[in-house]
Amino acid sequence: MSEGDPMNEQKPDLSRAYKVLSLTAIATFLVSLDTSIVVVAKNTIQADLGHPNLLTWVFSGYSIAYAAGLLTAGRFADVNGRKRSFLRGLAIFSFGSVLCGLAPSAGLLIVARLIQATGGAQLTPASLALVLPEFPVEKRTVAIGIWGAVGGLAAAAGPSAGGLLVDVLSWRWLFFINVPFCVFTLIVGARILHESKDPSATKHVDLVGTALGFPGVALVTLSIVQSGDWGWIDARTFGALLGGLALLAAFVKRCSSVADPLLDLSLFKLPFVVAANLSGLFFSIGFLGMWLLNTQWLQAIWHYSPAKSGLAIAPGPVTAALLAAPMGRVAVRWGHARVLMVGAALLSFGTVMFSITIQPHPNYVTGLLPWMILTGAGVGCSMSTLSAAASAFLPPARFAMGSALNTTMRQVGSALGAALAGSMVVSTTRIIQKAVMTKTPPVFTTAAFHDYDMAWRTMAAIYLFAGIVMLTLFRKPTDEQMKAAGQVSFVD
Repeated sequence: MSEGDPMNEQKPDLSRAYKVLSLTAIATFLVSLDTSIVVVAKNTIQADLGHPNLLTWVFSGYSIAYAAGLLTAGRFADVNGRKRSFLRGLAIFSFGSVLCGLAPSAGLLIVARLIQATGGAQLTPASLALVLPEFPVEKRTVAIGIWGAVGGLAAAAGPSAGGLLVDVLSWRWLFFINVPFCVFTLIVGARILHESKDPSATKHVDLVGTALGFPGVALVTLSIVQSGDWGWIDARTFGALLGGLALLAAFVKRCSSVADPLLDLSLFKLPFVVAANLSGLFFSIGFLGMWLLNTQWLQAIWHYSPAKSGLAIAPGPVTAALLAAPMGRVAVRWGHARVLMVGAALLSFGTVMFSITIQPHPNYVTGLLPWMILTGAGVGCSMSTLSAAASAFLPPARFAMGSALNTTMRQVGSALGAALAGSMVVSTTRIIQKAVMTKTPPVFTTAAFHDYDMAWRTMAAIYLFAGIVMLTLFRKPTDEQMKAAGQVSFVD
């Protein structure tokens, strides 16, 4: 078997193709699940390990390390082998999961989460690059849609799954649950996956670019994630942001001046790449912001247990799961931009309705359930469509890089959404912190409820903007645009 794209040399076997897709989907599901599964367990982990200030890094550290590693990991996969990168990343992620479950202190838990994220960043871009060459050209867009939907649905299902595991077993099983699935995927993957590389790539990865890009993304993400705790105008926030932007500027300059860069800047000459990545960024802001707002409302205002809040949220991910695959096929026929705009409209309307109908006292059936289903439908329209759109017309040699770029943008968006949501409900956060310190029940003010109202409406506006960006900018590339971008072929 050649080290190029194996499916270029033989007729694709759809049965095998879907086996590869299912196998890699297990890994990407677990990595995405772990971005949100700890949301409902923060209080439980704090009660066990203490150090509330440190525990914010259980979520933040994972997000930062994952986002920072994606771009460099994508190029490493292209150069050194996608199968090798996938299996190595999966092994590291599994090892980190075991360490998380065994962690005796908050500090060691954070270190283990960083190890998890490092492994996740390695396997994610490699997984899509392993999948797509297995499919015939005409079915690749559907495969991309399914792959993207799996990751998005995992992030959405995280709070539900986490709540059940925390209440039924313990918070440590948030991480132990990954291990048997990782072991299975490692064993089967070693047997059935084909190795592939970018045939045009040199044998060396640009280490200077790595030294600029990794900390650049990390510092920008750090400034976003910590803005809620430090404050948006704090010197630390500005310092991290400016330092990160300076490194990224140097990274872009480096990529424009070397023969085999970590990030192929010519991709940005393609309108569909720009549209899908910008839209993905804003969509992820609204998506994670909304999910965190809903989860916190259920636990802080309605006093739901982690398991009960997880079950309350579950209709959203279930609806999204039912719609994701069919909407991916619809997007191929009707157009990615149109389907995403429909998803954005559903999400925007449903999120506004949260703010209108939900009450301080539990009114789940009228105030939450209908809009959870409606926003789930919006997610089902959007998640698979966004992933498919980002790589829809890329040649096989750019699958890993395109996937890494899109996932990085969405991960940074998720971090920004979490920070934005947290900063907008600061009144509620302070009330909860005071209640914990004084060991008294929280008493919520009108200001706290107003914060939630404005936060939900802000997320709704961001969803609409994501849809408008896609509808305005997304276009199938012309032959001239592909040639200008240095891409001699594209998926039709």
